[in-house]
Amino acid sequence: MRLKSYGDMNLQDLDVMKEISSIGTSHAATALSKLLQKEVRITIPEINILSYDETVERIGHYEELVAATLVRMSNEVDGLMLFIFKMDLANAVLGKLMERHYQSFEELDEMDFSALEEIGNIIICSYVNAFTQLVGVEIDLSVPSSTINMLGGILTVPIAEYGYETDKLMYINAEFIMDGEKLSDGLLMLPDIKSLNSILEKLGIS
Repeated sequence: MRLKSYGDMNLQDLDVMKEISSIGTSHAATALSKLLQKEVRITIPEINILSYDETVERIGHYEELVAATLVRMSNEVDGLMLFIFKMDLANAVLGKLMERHYQSFEELDEMDFSALEEIGNIIICSYVNAFTQLVGVEIDLSVPSSTINMLGGILTVPIAEYGYETDKLMYINAEFIMDGEKLSDGLLMLPDIKSLNSILEKLGIS
C-alpha cells in the first residue's frame, strides 16, 4: 500500500478528495433543502488531515456539548462517517421541523433527538451516495447511532477505532447557509487505510 496513514496523503490526494467531497456535500445540502423545504446552500469544503487536538480546536472546544450521528461503512469501503451538530445548526433545522428554539442540547426530548438523528443520517447517506457514484464503489451503511456528549469525548471514538493505523482524522470543513446565515458543522469521513488506498487507486492516483 502506498499510504500507511492519513498523514501520508499528499496535496494531490487531498485535492482529489476535496473535489469528491465538494459534490458529496452539495448533495447533502440538496437533501436537507428538500427535507426543510427551504433553500440550503453549502460552502466549498476544505479537507484537512488533523490530529485529535487540532480537530477539536477546529470544531469547537473539548467540553462543548454537541450532538453527533455515527454510521459505519462496509463492503468495498470500511470505516466510519461522523456528522457533528453544533447548537446553531441544530436550532436551524429543528426550529423548522419542530417549531422550537433550544438553548442547549440538554433541552431536547426524545422526539427532538430522533429528528436530529434522522437529519444526520440523511446528510451522511446523501454524501456517501454521491461518493459511491463518483468513485465507483459499493458502500453499505449501518443503522445510525447518535449521542449528545462533549466534543472531546465524541472524537475519541474514531481515534479508539483506528488508532492502531493512524493518529490523524480526515476533517471535511464546510458550512451550511440558511437564511443568509453560515451554520457550523463537522463531517468526518474515516475510511480505514486499506480502503483509502483503494479509493485513490480507483480515482487514478497511484
